[in-house]
Amino acid sequence: MKLNLKNPIIFFDLETTGTDVTNDRIVEISMVKVSPNGSREVKTKRLNPEMPIPAEATAVHGITDEEVKECPTFRQIAKSLAVYIEGCDFGGFNSNKFDVPLLVEEFMRAGVEVDLRKRKFIDVQNIFHKMEQRTLVAAYKFYCGKSLEDAHSAEADTLATYEVLESQLDRYADTLENDVEFLANFSAHKRSADFAGLIAYDDNGCEVFTFGQYKGRSVESVFRERHTYYDWIMNSNFPAYTKKVFTEIYLRGRGKKQGC
Repeated sequence: MKLNLKNPIIFFDLETTGTDVTNDRIVEISMVKVSPNGSREVKTKRLNPEMPIPAEATAVHGITDEEVKECPTFRQIAKSLAVYIEGCDFGGFNSNKFDVPLLVEEFMRAGVEVDLRKRKFIDVQNIFHKMEQRTLVAAYKFYCGKSLEDAHSAEADTLATYEVLESQLDRYADTLENDVEFLANFSAHKRSADFAGLIAYDDNGCEVFTFGQYKGRSVESVFRERHTYYDWIMNSNFPAYTKKVFTEIYLRGRGKKQGC
């Protein structure tokens, strides 16, 4: 079943120096941009991460320091990439937990403002896990009846992810709606205020901590009671975008006696 689109959607996959959203960098990005008319455009770009690629990461994706030393950095492509993704929704495999937060961090490091808060995010892995509990290679075999060649190649994984979603729409037609907003909500673990999932919204729409000693408590109320906790967060190794959201909440709550 073809995906019913109101906006263009970009399915993307990242190959990186590691799995730390805050400190690791992108070495390859592959995107499949699907338009509402069904046309597809594939773009793949290798990047110089400006740091050594660990041997463990190379063992997964096969990309070495030598292969990317002459490639552009993310900072050099950030503005053109921001223009390319403007107005698009996003899809990926495990993308809500890793690829989207890391991409946002890279934009922030490059000093390029990209507001993705109004965009929809479909995580095909979350749909798969809710329905079948497997991996991308198994998902491709299960839904598409094909073996995934070149697994852990960003382009192969990206194209496979898009095909898997189309097959999911066919297989679960009674459960899944062919609508990006529905699929984004269905594939989300929780509604987050930041992309790393460290700040969630409660049932009243208030931001709450999802970690630490104040897990489940209102961020705004904790900051009112303990200004030093905000200072600790700003001086700790949290993603830059998460710090930005914490700062917005902190400034919004200053001087308020009540609120979230």
